[in-house]
Amino acid sequence: MAISLFIISIALTLTLPLTLTISTDVDLLLTTIKPSFSNNNIILTTWNTSTPLCQWKGLKWVYTNQTPLPCTNISSPHYSNLSLSKDNNIHLFSIQLPSANLSGTLPKQLADFTSLQSLYLSFNSISGRIPVELGYSASLSDIDLGHNLLSGSVPVSIWNLCDRLISIRVHGNLLSGSIPEPGVMNISCDSLIYFDFGENKFTGGFPEFVTGFKNVREVDVSGNNLELGGLSLNKLNVSYNNFSGVLPDFGGLKFGVELFEGNGELCGPPLKRCRGSSGGLGSGAVAGVVIGLMTGIVVLASVLIGYSQRKKKNRDEEDDVFEDGEEDENGADGGGDGKLIIFQGGEHLTLEDVLNATGQVMEKTNYGTTYKAKLADGGTIALRLLREGSCKDDGLWLPSVKQLGRIRHESLVPLRAFYEGKRGEKLLIYDYLPNNKTLHELLHEARPGKPVLNWARRHKIALAIAKGLAHLHSNTEAPITHGNMRSRNVLVDDFFVARLTDCGLYKLMIPAVADEILAAAKADGYKAPELQKMKHCNSRTDVYAFGILLLEILLGKKPGKTGTRDGFVDLPAVVKVAVLEETTMEVFDVEILKGIRSPMEDGLVQALKLAMGCCAPVAAVRPSMDEVVKQLEENRPRNRSALYSPAEPRSGIDTPF
Repeated sequence: MAISLFIISIALTLTLPLTLTISTDVDLLLTTIKPSFSNNNIILTTWNTSTPLCQWKGLKWVYTNQTPLPCTNISSPHYSNLSLSKDNNIHLFSIQLPSANLSGTLPKQLADFTSLQSLYLSFNSISGRIPVELGYSASLSDIDLGHNLLSGSVPVSIWNLCDRLISIRVHGNLLSGSIPEPGVMNISCDSLIYFDFGENKFTGGFPEFVTGFKNVREVDVSGNNLELGGLSLNKLNVSYNNFSGVLPDFGGLKFGVELFEGNGELCGPPLKRCRGSSGGLGSGAVAGVVIGLMTGIVVLASVLIGYSQRKKKNRDEEDDVFEDGEEDENGADGGGDGKLIIFQGGEHLTLEDVLNATGQVMEKTNYGTTYKAKLADGGTIALRLLREGSCKDDGLWLPSVKQLGRIRHESLVPLRAFYEGKRGEKLLIYDYLPNNKTLHELLHEARPGKPVLNWARRHKIALAIAKGLAHLHSNTEAPITHGNMRSRNVLVDDFFVARLTDCGLYKLMIPAVADEILAAAKADGYKAPELQKMKHCNSRTDVYAFGILLLEILLGKKPGKTGTRDGFVDLPAVVKVAVLEETTMEVFDVEILKGIRSPMEDGLVQALKLAMGCCAPVAAVRPSMDEVVKQLEENRPRNRSALYSPAEPRSGIDTPF
């Protein structure tokens, strides 16, 4: 019995100190931080004392002397060492949990970590206020709380971090009030580089104090309700506010027009010239002159509009078939059974052919239905019947239809004709492409005989899509935004030749229906973060959607809503997490790696970087589609010998091509 008591006493002596010496940071994580973000989260379940610290997802650790805890090599003893969680010399250095499906609120105890420098919690569902205590952290220098549900004001205490703060990002929340100004005059925040308060509900004046931060390189306050003052910066985005007045002199720096979009009263380079006089007239005199001139212009315009519209109508009806489209003579006056406008390649079609075609439903969308239609002569066409009430009035849709009918490129499905019935029904008429499948089907739908989609074939598809978009943006007589880039709108044939459909269709729609297209793009993960209304879409929002599409090609994952418990797949965030966890090669679709000797030499890694560049949250830093084409062409797969052979089915041997 004495021996048993002796053994028990030794056991207590050995185990009790271990329980008491558990790391303060580990204890704080388990007792406060983890419960604040939901204990049931699948990522946070890795935070437990039965799992080695190196395997706690989204966290990085350092010793007291700031030496990193080595967790990069899974074969190292640190990676499986359970005792590290009880070491008081180990401290939390970084929380990196973007797109981790977190909910709950920000705990004020985040400020209690003595070595926490980085806090990345973007693209989650965290709500509530930013705690005042966060500004009293002893170590925080890099904060990204973007794309959550945070509300209320940003505490002025955040500027307590000024001396070491490198970046502060709260983009895409529900924050309101004025952007807080530092309580100390002439504070310089020498380390601050990124200041992103865009897409919130901030009011008041532009944060002019930022101009005193001499090392700031990027400022984004777009999508708020601010008033503009003077500023001078290297990078700037103030789009979609209520700014008015004259833009200041930016000291020779060049900014794109898109960075000032959505501010109707702004003028000066790079926007429209400001009305005014250099002769010393006061503002009242200038206003009087402007009003007088505008009155005269309105009177003159009212006289000219009727004449110009009649002249334009006559000119439109005389346009050449290969330039603007020609109306079938049976419907030239809009009477009878309707009218048919014919474009290049559709000269064989007649109004009777279209009306007597027998159709089979191929696809339904929120704005129309597509049919495979058989003609009386045995030919086949594709008809898209637009939803009733979705289209603009005749005078508004006609120029857009004729513009779309002139687009010709090998990577774009051409519009051959357009029909308007006597009851207002509208049909878009295209070539029917047999044996073509959508890229969405090829990537995500399992079926017998599905072709192997290796990297060479996916690269060919991506390059064709990029060339088609570049043509729309740069090489047409008037640049066109696609507006609905997604894998369902890419057709691929047996030779992996890809063509884009639905180019610019939003231009025909009334605003409400166009915004339905945008809502669908948001649900499916293709919507650029700055895009609020479809009428504001532009080449840069197309580039963002292409970036998502390229990630979809590389990862083999569907973006957007998944119907699963997790709800939404944010592909850029998936890649960011992989990069942070140093598992980048694991994000690629397994099939894409077949036959690849070096992901770097074959352009896979470059393509991933390009896709992430296209998905940059700030539109101005995204590449143009011409630049995308150039980069894809410079980083082609090495072996493309069988690219132009028909597809091999999965039932055959899985060769690289």
